[in-house]
Amino acid sequence: MMEQMKEPQKLKGIGEVMNRFLRGSLLPVLSGIALLLVLAGCGGGGSDNNYLLGAWAPTPAPSETTPVTSAPATVVQPLEPGPYTVACSNIVQDFSKVVSGEVADYWEGLPDNGTPRYITDLLADPGNTLIATVTAPQDSDLYGDFAGLSLQFVVVVCYPTTADNPRPDYPLWSTDRSVPHMQTGDEAPLFADASARYPVVAFSHGYKGSPISSDDYMRALTVSASYGYIVIAPFHGDLRFANLSLDNLQLQDLYDLGVTTTNFTAMQALRPLAISAALDLVLAHTQWKDHIDETKIGGFGASMGGQTMLLLAGAKLTTTYFDIVTSSKQVTYDSRIKAAVGYVPYFGHPILPAFGNNQEGLDGISLPFLGICGTADTTAPISEAENGISRLTGTRRLVALTGVGHEFDDTSRNDIFTWTVTFLDAEVRGDPDAISRLSTMGSVAGGGDDNVWLY
Repeated sequence: MMEQMKEPQKLKGIGEVMNRFLRGSLLPVLSGIALLLVLAGCGGGGSDNNYLLGAWAPTPAPSETTPVTSAPATVVQPLEPGPYTVACSNIVQDFSKVVSGEVADYWEGLPDNGTPRYITDLLADPGNTLIATVTAPQDSDLYGDFAGLSLQFVVVVCYPTTADNPRPDYPLWSTDRSVPHMQTGDEAPLFADASARYPVVAFSHGYKGSPISSDDYMRALTVSASYGYIVIAPFHGDLRFANLSLDNLQLQDLYDLGVTTTNFTAMQALRPLAISAALDLVLAHTQWKDHIDETKIGGFGASMGGQTMLLLAGAKLTTTYFDIVTSSKQVTYDSRIKAAVGYVPYFGHPILPAFGNNQEGLDGISLPFLGICGTADTTAPISEAENGISRLTGTRRLVALTGVGHEFDDTSRNDIFTWTVTFLDAEVRGDPDAISRLSTMGSVAGGGDDNVWLY
C-alpha cells in the first residue's frame, strides 16, 4: 500500500502566509482561503490506501442534487461474466530486487527518498515487454519540469484467449493476485479467434495506482477482456511526477499548493499522452496489429483515469489554481477514442476544478461518456461530475450509486460492469441490442442502489 504523507512543517503565523502569497502575486486565491480552511477543519475524503485517486482533496458538503424525474427507468438484469477466458502480455519481473511490501511502490512510481523507482527497474525481460515512450511537448504550462523530456510507460495488454490456453498464471509477488495466462519470452498472443479483429478498451487507472496494484483494477481489465475487448493499460507511474495531497489542509499546504501545482498539472497532462502512446505501440506491433479493429476503440478510467479519458477527447485542463478563469489549456485530442466510461471520475472541486473555471473546459466536447459516481464521494464529488457531464454534447449518462464513496463498491460490482459493458457495446461496437438496452436503461437489478441522474 502507499506510504502515508509526512506532516508538513507549519507556518508560524498568518502574516507569514500573507507575505508568501503576496510575494508570489497570488492575490486571486486569497478570497478562497477562508473556505479552504473551513474545509480543512472538516476532515478529508479518501485514503492513501485508496487506489482510485488517493487522499488528496478537501471534503465538500454532500451533493444536494436529485435524480431527474424523466430519466430512463427500465430495470435490467445484471450481465453474467463474459464468455471468454482472458490472457495477458509479458510483464515478468525480478522480484529479488525489491523488499517485501514495496513492490507496489515500483508499479506506482514512488521514489525512495528521492531515488526514482518505476516498474522498468523490475522488468526481467524488457525486450519482450510492451514499453511506450512519450516525449512531453515544450510547454511548461502543461508539463512543468518534464517539458521536452522523453519518458517511458510500461504497458500491459489483456485479451480474449482460448479456453484451453496452456500458459500458467503469473503470480505477483507479495500479493494474492496473478496475471492470467501471461505470455513469456517472445510468445505471441493466443487469441480466441486468430482470424478476428477485436475492439479495444484503453484503461487508465486512478492517481497513485497501477493496473495491477489492486484486485479492483485487475478485475476491470479481465472483465472487459472477457467480453471480447483487447484491453490496453499503461502504468502511469504518477508518483514519478507529483505526490500531492490536499487532505486535511493546513496553512502551509496552501503555500505548497502554489509551488507544487505545476508538476501536479504535468502529471495529469502526461496521462492522456501515455494512453495515446500505448495505443500507437500496440496498433503497430507485429503481434497485435492484425487482430485489432482500429475503428472500435473505447476507454475506461477510474477516478483520475476518468479525467484522462476526457482530456483525450480534447477537454481543457486547469493549469493553475490561482487564476482559473483563464488558466485552462487543451492537452491533446485523440480521435480514435469513440466513447469512454469513468468510474468515480475526477472532475475536481468547486474551488479546484479539473477542467478550468466552472468546468468550462468541457464545453463542446462530443465524446460519448458514461460517468458512474458515488453520492457519498467526497474526493470526486458527484456535483462536479454532474456539472461537467452536463456540458458534454454527445451521448451522456450520469449514473449515481447511492451511499457509495470514493472506492470500488463491491455490492455494486454487477451494476458497475453491467453499465460499463452495455455503454461500450452500444457506443464502441455499435451493437443493436446494447443500443436498445441503453436507451431505456435506468438501473440494474440487485446489487447496490443505482439510478440515472443525467442523460
